[in-house]
Amino acid sequence: MRGWKGKIIFLLVVYFAGFATAIYCLAPVPENQANQAGKKGFVYSAFKSDELAKSFSARMHRCIDFGKDVANRAGKFAKQKLDERQADG
Repeated sequence: MRGWKGKIIFLLVVYFAGFATAIYCLAPVPENQANQAGKKGFVYSAFKSDELAKSFSARMHRCIDFGKDVANRAGKFAKQKLDERQADG
């Protein structure tokens, strides 16, 4: 299973494991369950799900905007080099 099919299956497994982990981390904790965990445990106090979700969303949008900008610049650069190569010969 070393071929491209194996690599695709491996990447899909890793992708969905990461997605499931993100959903698990971002899911809100019910109030009654948080209080039962010993006066709001370390994880709950360190990561409030709504604040984490807003922060993650803002950073993800920034990352996507950066990716779009880089892709546009790379496309312009590639087009410029292609035009230069066609003009030369």
